[in-house]
Amino acid sequence: MQRINMSTVSEFILIGLSDAPEVRVLLFVLFLSIYLATMAGNITILIAIRTDAHLHNPMYFFLGNLSLLDILCPTITVPKMLQAMLFGNKVISFTGCMLQLFLLIDVVGTEIFLLAVMAYDRYVAICHPLQYVNIVSMKLSAHLAIGTWVVGFFNSLLHTSLIFTLFFCGSNRVDQYYCDIPPVLALSCSPTVSRELVTLTVAGVLGSSAFVVTLISYFHILLAVLGMNSAESRHKAFSTCSAHLTVVSLFYGTTICTYVRPSSTYSPHQDRIVSMLYGILTPLLNPIIYSLRNKEVQGALGRVLCTSRKPAAAQLGSPPQEEGNSIGHLFLH
Repeated sequence: MQRINMSTVSEFILIGLSDAPEVRVLLFVLFLSIYLATMAGNITILIAIRTDAHLHNPMYFFLGNLSLLDILCPTITVPKMLQAMLFGNKVISFTGCMLQLFLLIDVVGTEIFLLAVMAYDRYVAICHPLQYVNIVSMKLSAHLAIGTWVVGFFNSLLHTSLIFTLFFCGSNRVDQYYCDIPPVLALSCSPTVSRELVTLTVAGVLGSSAFVVTLISYFHILLAVLGMNSAESRHKAFSTCSAHLTVVSLFYGTTICTYVRPSSTYSPHQDRIVSMLYGILTPLLNPIIYSLRNKEVQGALGRVLCTSRKPAAAQLGSPPQEEGNSIGHLFLH
């Protein structure tokens, strides 16, 4: 079969943000601060889960995977956006755009399935607490986590191949601050109805399957909580699930608004706001939500911070040695 590169577009221009210099500087500072805070929050969660023995269980293993996804999601889009705002370089190569879209859909798809797995984990913990250790073992948790990454990869591979085998011959101006399905599809010179149908069908089947698992899990959790006699038990069960339920609501609400609809309803201004919610703000909010709602995470974070402060305190409080070596001693430690 003869293989022809149908694309005459070799690069795209990302035009999703303002060109006004004074606004660009403010946006650069704002998004850089959000990005650094996101990295700090999620890396701290990962360190706490890795170092604290109290968090070595399936629930926090899945939370660690979520934090890793929340590190990857803004890292795929924000550095390029910051470069464009700082230097005014909005050009991205055809290959770079394809890679950016592939990685973004991979991470988003993986997170959808991971949230469903986390809902199932909470269902077993609350509805079958005595059998929890036997049902949700660390081996099963590892298999489930790997499964979410694998399904996310192949889901992204399908969508990317469908989009970037289209014919791009006209405008190359992507009305977004990164390469995403709706704005890239809008630039194609080829008929996109069949591709959109496949995209919506696959996204609908996989996304609705994950959503149904989440919905059924929380339905059974709600019944179990309502059946508890102790108000303390109900409060504990609710506090265990409230963080995950809040994250699920934020993530599903924004992704459904972005992807589960035809391109004829595509609105660049609306999509920029929605995409910033799930692509930038949600990864920032997730560690905050889990820190505020989960006492075990709060305790682990407190122990991590205390551990990091002890060496500094020990150095400052150490008795002085010989005068000639005191400065050298501080630098060696």
